[in-house]
Amino acid sequence: MPATESGEPLEVVEICAGAGGQTLGLERAGFRHRLAVELDRQAAETLRCNLVEFLGYSEEAAEKSVRVGDVADPAVWNPAVDAENLDLLAGGVPCPPFSIAGKQLGTSDERDLFAWAIELCGKVQPKALLLENVRGLSANRFSGYRQHVLDRLKEHGYIAEWQLLQADDFGVSQLRPRFVLVALQREFAPYFKWPEPSPGSAKPVGELLVDLMAAGGWAGAQKWAESASGIAPTIVGGSKKHGGADLGPTRAKRAWAAKGVDAMGVADAAPPAAGPPVIEGQPRPKLTTAMVARIQGWQDADAEGDGGEDDFRWRFHGRKTSVYRQIGNAFPPPVAKALGVSIRNALNKVGEPRDLVETADVVTDPVYKLLVNSPRALSVDQIIAKLEAAGKIMGQPEVERHINHLKHDFEMTAVTRSNGAVAYSIGMFKGFVGQDDHQRHDLFSQHRSKIS
Repeated sequence: MPATESGEPLEVVEICAGAGGQTLGLERAGFRHRLAVELDRQAAETLRCNLVEFLGYSEEAAEKSVRVGDVADPAVWNPAVDAENLDLLAGGVPCPPFSIAGKQLGTSDERDLFAWAIELCGKVQPKALLLENVRGLSANRFSGYRQHVLDRLKEHGYIAEWQLLQADDFGVSQLRPRFVLVALQREFAPYFKWPEPSPGSAKPVGELLVDLMAAGGWAGAQKWAESASGIAPTIVGGSKKHGGADLGPTRAKRAWAAKGVDAMGVADAAPPAAGPPVIEGQPRPKLTTAMVARIQGWQDADAEGDGGEDDFRWRFHGRKTSVYRQIGNAFPPPVAKALGVSIRNALNKVGEPRDLVETADVVTDPVYKLLVNSPRALSVDQIIAKLEAAGKIMGQPEVERHINHLKHDFEMTAVTRSNGAVAYSIGMFKGFVGQDDHQRHDLFSQHRSKIS
């Protein structure tokens, strides 16, 4: 009997699980992990230990539930068996292919698994899909990529929606925007509602961390806390391609400096009684990994808790830099829980169903839609005319920008006509969707030691 009918916990398979931010949130929302797959061994060890320590799994069950390796490697797990009759497929696939801080290589980045996850969903047919990524995926650069994702999910029998969520709207004391995709089978989609945000629910950084700052006896902790107003900038975990732990790019470091924090590294311990180093005339402490974890939405591992829905305790394993990356790359547990509750309610058909206009395609890239549906190549002028006939006004520079963006992620053919006009036709999607001969395999093997 399906879990939605039996009253038993709903089952989830999580890909690219990391150290377990999404895992913990989904567990608190009423899901149980059939499997979690993660590439990084230290993050996987953190996940496995916490399944036992805080989520009540037996040692045997935790060992069986956590797989270590490339999620796209059939030797690591067998989706046809491991994800059969599944309630939810979830994951935080790698962010660097879409990050504004990076090169935004999209399909050319060997870490890109977003499109692969969409095809996996089509093959194993879970009742629901949840994927989260950075805000960069919502940019114009990836409008064609997003259109391809929506079109493929529709072909697979799902109704999908994108939403940009702010972590601080769910009590997490940092900016951290996340671009989230939720897709459900048609039977359940009318019951899905995005979680309600709660603006102003996040504590200021100083108030959140004052006890941790004072833990080493620093008498100036309270004064520091009073000046560290507002929420934190986005915690950036980074990747193994870069150096040790610090709190992000130049803009983030400036924001941290305004809160009296030295963002050039992560401390081993809270400031001593003598206080932190004086920078620019004021003592400026560094954060510890425990402080970063609290900013990310975790509670302290030794805090008392009853194991209920609001208990977000976790213990991290590994050296400082690894622990910082595990924390910084995670999905904040409170946000994951809010999404999990919304998906659980949809799968249990809670509330009144909403009307879905299933026949109206969501269009994120009108140029892509024209080219992919056209039996012949189209010039820029023809694209502009067809868009205008459909009520969409777009000038030549904008159309050309769309075409240039599409060239990154799709095979494009350009033909010069006798009148000198260049006509374009769109071909295969370049991204990795499971092909045995895709360049991703060689690039992944070459760079594996630096992929996180």
